[in-house]
Amino acid sequence: MTPLQHPNSPAPERVSVVVVGAGPAGLTIGNILRRAGVDCVVLETETREFIEGRQRAGVIEEWAVLALQERGLAENLLSRAERHTACEFRFEGHRQRFSYGELTGRHHFIYPQPMLVTDLLREYTDVRGGTATFGVRDVRVHDVDTDRPSVSYLCPRSGRRQVVHCDFIAGCDGARGVTRKALPAGRTARHDYGIGWLSLLAEAPPSSDCVLFGIHQDGFAGQMPRSPEVTRYYLQCPPGDDPENWPHDRVWAELRRRLAADGSPEPVEGRLIEKRVLDMHDYVVEPMASGRLFLAGDAAHLVAPIAAKGMNLALHDAFLLGDALVARLHGEAGEGGDDSALAGYSEACLRRVWDYQEFSQWLSEVYHGPAAGEPFRTGTALARLRRLFASPVAAAAFAEQYLGTAERY
Repeated sequence: MTPLQHPNSPAPERVSVVVVGAGPAGLTIGNILRRAGVDCVVLETETREFIEGRQRAGVIEEWAVLALQERGLAENLLSRAERHTACEFRFEGHRQRFSYGELTGRHHFIYPQPMLVTDLLREYTDVRGGTATFGVRDVRVHDVDTDRPSVSYLCPRSGRRQVVHCDFIAGCDGARGVTRKALPAGRTARHDYGIGWLSLLAEAPPSSDCVLFGIHQDGFAGQMPRSPEVTRYYLQCPPGDDPENWPHDRVWAELRRRLAADGSPEPVEGRLIEKRVLDMHDYVVEPMASGRLFLAGDAAHLVAPIAAKGMNLALHDAFLLGDALVARLHGEAGEGGDDSALAGYSEACLRRVWDYQEFSQWLSEVYHGPAAGEPFRTGTALARLRRLFASPVAAAAFAEQYLGTAERY
């Protein structure tokens, strides 16, 4: 990349780390850095109000919560989150409850992403004195393969280009951000499921105390509780479908039909406050780093919401990258930085990324096989489900992957 030249820019700032993106990954990294006394700045294209209200994931694995707690970032989460110890599969008109808490002694935390982002942002700015700039435009990453990288952007107040020189860049700006495109080499592995999910948020209490998976010949349906008053639902649909094709009455009729099972209550109907179609696909960028640029979260990998793994992977990246940057930068102030964790960052992240991708592929066939119109796929998907409830070995393997306990971060 060519050296940065902006003769009309104000005098550039300099920090140790520029974090691009104020989602769970970026804010976790920022907090880790500030706790260690490392100077950094977080740049975000959206407004603070937008990121604190953006509805996304809500399932956090126990290992991730423990890692947040170790870093002083889980106080509100631990006091306010719901604990889930079971999920329920509904297929062939029956309901089968899978009590992974009884099997493993572990659980999930249900804590919507906007609440986690709000907690992380307030800790970063108000408690740990971190700097964050919102509403930036035209972010550009420069000279990442030199020892003098920088990030420039249009200031939302002055409209002038600002430059921040730094030692390292953490690219946490998601699937559509600029940092992934700034990697000069590597490959992106992609998988398209060929299906869509209609993602719904309803002002209605959940009809069950746990996550529901409806396996139906007309398409998958899912219920994911978010709070006592709000529920996330999913309905399998054609990829690229228009949400306007799903009026209120059609949505609730399909949810009742696809989640129906003997003795089960129907979904509680309520106002739909969000409707969007997700075209289900995955991708993985390898490697997740080049020079002084390190990617984290959706900038590096996307896993479809089939197994609720996306936010957990983003946090996993953030813990590894934040700690590795602290080890390097703290050392530079003294006897010389420890590069080993940064050098192994991409490889360490990708082990868990591929493990979660494989599990999502497996679970996708269970969810979607019976709706494919192919008797063979229907038969094998149902065989997997029956084995899950007939074999203790199969149940233990599923619980390990579902909870993300195969390896500690």
